[in-house]
Amino acid sequence: MSILAEYASNDMEREKASNGYLMSLLAVMVGLPLPIVNLLASVIFYFSNRKSTLFVRWHCTQTLVSQLTLLIVNAIGFSWTMSIIFGDNMLSNEYIGYVITIFTFNVIEFIFTINAAIKVRKGQHVEWWFWGPLTDLICRTSGQKTKE
Repeated sequence: MSILAEYASNDMEREKASNGYLMSLLAVMVGLPLPIVNLLASVIFYFSNRKSTLFVRWHCTQTLVSQLTLLIVNAIGFSWTMSIIFGDNMLSNEYIGYVITIFTFNVIEFIFTINAAIKVRKGQHVEWWFWGPLTDLICRTSGQKTKE
């Protein structure tokens, strides 16, 4: 069970938390070929809201953790692509499979992010299957109260 299971957020909190998800989507549109742009946008938004309420911090943290994972997956694909274009690597079935996988992963994450932004703006708590429990761990161990 999430630390936000019974948290009642106000309108300003919902808007800020929703903006955390929207910030990562905007970064995708601006810096699509460069995987670091999404993470930088999420880091900036996280640090600008780290002293906010638990609801806002929790959702900014979930966005940040998901973008960190996405950065790793995309950076591998980006460097592999660059090594094929400019290096000695050849196009292979493994590369094509990886590109299909990261494309699928990015599309799913994009859909989850839009869905989360909409639901969080309505006041619903959205916990992603992998990043939600990790976010709970981070928010609990950061020494902050669970009810504000």
